[in-house]
Amino acid sequence: MSSKIAFVTGGNRGIGFQTALDLHNAGVAVVIGSRDPKQGEQALHELRQAGATAEMLPFDVTDASHHKAAFDYFNSRHGRLDILVNNAGIAAGGFPPVGAEHTACEAPSDVLRKVFETNFFAQVALTQTLLPLLKKSPAARIVNLSSILGSLKLHAEPGSPIYDAKSFAYDASKTALNAFTIHLAYELRNSNIKVNSAHPGWVKTDMGGEQAPMELADGSKTSVALATLPDDGPTGGFFHMGKPLPW
Repeated sequence: MSSKIAFVTGGNRGIGFQTALDLHNAGVAVVIGSRDPKQGEQALHELRQAGATAEMLPFDVTDASHHKAAFDYFNSRHGRLDILVNNAGIAAGGFPPVGAEHTACEAPSDVLRKVFETNFFAQVALTQTLLPLLKKSPAARIVNLSSILGSLKLHAEPGSPIYDAKSFAYDASKTALNAFTIHLAYELRNSNIKVNSAHPGWVKTDMGGEQAPMELADGSKTSVALATLPDDGPTGGFFHMGKPLPW
């Protein structure tokens, strides 16, 4: 494989697939994780048709055994990991207008647990599992796929673009993921690893819907930029298209 190896979770479709394709175009070898092996094989075929050096791992981010399998794969084949894009995530009910399952007054605990398990707890666990391999990279990058809907500042400000776009379970899970970004970046501040949160934008995907204003080709740009930061690039930040977002 090429000099840099990336793992993109949820890389079989949508923003994850586009991220993998764009990382290939940046000269990076990509391994995509796919919960559905058939979709993963199709995505892998498309990546290879585009000339990518690519592999696919059957991968459910909520399954700890898959985390270990990913570690064993990268450790045995490469001895390190250069880029981790924590892309996999769920909305579990969609975005406003939504039903009671996503309101702070009525969100059921099982919905909160389901969303947090995928969007937060699993991301933390996977990153911790792969961190020893990232530390072996000469310049590792961790990209956590967040959302502007995780910004507490913008949610609290009347008149902000997301003030009325409240979807409690999803929003809170992304806020928690942002906290992980800040804490991990602080702990790794003297290392060769950079950690950042990415807001891809509102993109036409299965999650974003056809009404989204951004095309898929643009939805990966922030992730790819953060995954390929130079040595003097930022760490511990929250970005969209090169611009910082408020926490």
